[in-house]
Amino acid sequence: MPYVIAEPCIDITDRSCMEECPVDCIYEGERKLYINPFECIDCGNCEPACPVEAITQDRRVPEEFAAFAEDNKRFFTDPLPGRDEPIGQPGGAMGFGPAGTDTELVAAYDPRA
Repeated sequence: MPYVIAEPCIDITDRSCMEECPVDCIYEGERKLYINPFECIDCGNCEPACPVEAITQDRRVPEEFAAFAEDNKRFFTDPLPGRDEPIGQPGGAMGFGPAGTDTELVAAYDPRA
């Protein structure tokens, strides 16, 4: 089961989880980080490294953050705003660099709502 980064990461992006990931599968959007479910090896190193407890296994995502499980996958499978092609499986976040955009769910997120 791949891991998922949920709402508590929005506008925080601490990146501690990225340092702990042995396969470099945590990618940076504009406002949030995303775990590539096709590259994640389910080691769990990222979960305790997150200072805002935004990371869980996809099957254990709290109910209030359920939309983020599918949205995390969508970051890689659907073209993002301003991009013609999906990110897919580039083989590592370091070589790919920041995406500079987010999914529609994250882009529209209003912390005051």
